[in-house]
Amino acid sequence: MNIVYMGTPEFAVHPLETLFNSGFNIPLVVSQEDKPKGRGKKLLPTPVKKKAQELNLEIYQPKKINCEECIQRINEINPDFIVVAAYGQILKSEILSIPRYGCINIHASLLPRYRGAAPINWAIINGEDETGITIMKMEEGLDSGDILLKKSIPITEADDSITIHDKLSKLGGELIIEGLMGIVDESIVAVKQDHSKSTYAPMLDKKSGKIDWNKSGKDIRNLVRGLKPWPFAYTFYNDLNIKIHEVSIIDKYKDGEIGEIVKVSNEGVFVNCSDSTIVIEELQFPGKKKLQVEEYIRGNTIEEGTILK
Repeated sequence: MNIVYMGTPEFAVHPLETLFNSGFNIPLVVSQEDKPKGRGKKLLPTPVKKKAQELNLEIYQPKKINCEECIQRINEINPDFIVVAAYGQILKSEILSIPRYGCINIHASLLPRYRGAAPINWAIINGEDETGITIMKMEEGLDSGDILLKKSIPITEADDSITIHDKLSKLGGELIIEGLMGIVDESIVAVKQDHSKSTYAPMLDKKSGKIDWNKSGKDIRNLVRGLKPWPFAYTFYNDLNIKIHEVSIIDKYKDGEIGEIVKVSNEGVFVNCSDSTIVIEELQFPGKKKLQVEEYIRGNTIEEGTILK
């Protein structure tokens, strides 16, 4: 069975490896172009490209997936499936119509909820208590195709977007095998999505992380949990942009203004929000590494009474 695999970030690595180890023939792996990263702006391979090279699989990185060259190259392979996991470009009908059994997507949410680019992050930010993987048939709409398989996992208080990402990547690898085999032996019946219940998970940017101290403690903690490892939640301390890595919530420690630092100790930086007090336990000042507050205040001062903006 021939599979063209399309994926780019770390999320798509485990499903690729699972397909390979399960004996599927993967004549081509398609990934986004390498991008410059770090201070030196060195071109680095995408995580999927790196894994494909380790597995000695052919890699293809077109600038635009729907170009004539791409269509011709995939047609020549005559794949049974195209499997897509967080590839990063929308496939048009010319590509979608090529595989014998269709294009199958591994999506990191329980569709029809959280269609779009950042479903893991938004599920946590919005305080959901579960998420999951959906294996779906692709069409030209955004994550709107028929559902083949769906499996949920809980989002615990200890989870953040990093831990959920890793759990769903592994689950995606397990479910795609089941999905492909079920399509071939016709044991899976595709179910149409209820579009009236769809929600959207838009792409994140740096502005997504600004903390609004007028919100509840739970909302602020969910924002911090949901924006790892990028773009991170942040706030302004005397015009300095401070990344917030870990927080906890306690009952209102002391009366004061919203956003006011009411206590600084080895336990953390205590900040008033609308209904409680947030304890910042780990932070990062500009140009510095992230530190536990206990470590930071050994050689630095954080002033009580300062209003975080």
